[in-house]
Amino acid sequence: MIKEFKEFLMRGNVLDLAVGVVIGGAFTSIVNQVVEGLITPLIGLVVSLFTKKGDLDSAMNVLDVRINGVKFEFGSVVSAIITFIITGFVLFIIVKFANRAKELRHKEEVEEEPEITAEDYLKDIRDLLEAQGGPATKKAREDLNNSEY
Repeated sequence: MIKEFKEFLMRGNVLDLAVGVVIGGAFTSIVNQVVEGLITPLIGLVVSLFTKKGDLDSAMNVLDVRINGVKFEFGSVVSAIITFIITGFVLFIIVKFANRAKELRHKEEVEEEPEITAEDYLKDIRDLLEAQGGPATKKAREDLNNSEY
């Protein structure tokens, strides 16, 4: 049982998954910093032009409601939703460009010459014989065109 467990852990899929999780965590940190450090302040700047508040959270506090002393922070929820949408969009753009780059690289690697068949060789031989002006070339052309290759 321990041997099977060790084999399971050493399989490529499990190791690839572990590497993916670690890199995903690091990538999440980058995306969060781009959103929090660049995009959210930019949106806050645009919102502040209309609301005269300093940042997005302050501007969204307008949506907060107090009922019987209980504060409902709708502004925080809207701010979180906006941040989520922006984060998703940034991630979408990054993945889209990565996939496009991957496709371009894959297309360059995959381009192969078409497979040459026996019929292609026979046509080349026929063309060479015809160029030499051999007497049987017309008959050879007819036979090749009528064949079931």
